[in-house]
Amino acid sequence: MAVHVLAVLAYKEGDRVTSAFLAASVNTNPVVIRRLLLSLQKSRLVETCKGVGSGSRLSRSPRRINLAEIYRAVEDTESFATPARKPNAACPVGHCITETLFRLFASAQSAMEKDLAKTSLADVMDAVKASGVCSGKKAA
Repeated sequence: MAVHVLAVLAYKEGDRVTSAFLAASVNTNPVVIRRLLLSLQKSRLVETCKGVGSGSRLSRSPRRINLAEIYRAVEDTESFATPARKPNAACPVGHCITETLFRLFASAQSAMEKDLAKTSLADVMDAVKASGVCSGKKAA
C-alpha cells in the first residue's frame, strides 16, 4: 500500500494530494491512508500540509527513494520470525535450531532489503507507465 501511495504522489509530480484521493486510488479508508502517511512522513519520504492547499507530496525525487526505504518506513517487524516458544533444549535439533534459523532469516532479510534498494520509486513508475494503462498526467 505504501508503494501504491508513493507512486500516486510521484505520478502527481509535486502536486499536493489529499488522503481522500489516495484512499480512493488504494480502495481503502482515508484514515488508513493518514496513518500510513504519518509513517512515511516520519521517514522523510513525504511532506504533508493541513489547511488551505492541504495534502501530501513526495519530499524528494522518485529517483532518490528506493523500495528498501519504503519497506523500512512501514514494516515494524521482521519478515522472518522464529516461534515465540523456546524449543526443547534437550533435543539435538531444539538446542540449536533457534540460533540457526536466526542467522538464516537475518541473511534472507538482508538480501531482500538489498534487492529492494536496487529499485527506485521512479523505476516503479516507469514500469507502471510502460504498462500503457495509465494515461493523462493528472489522473490516478
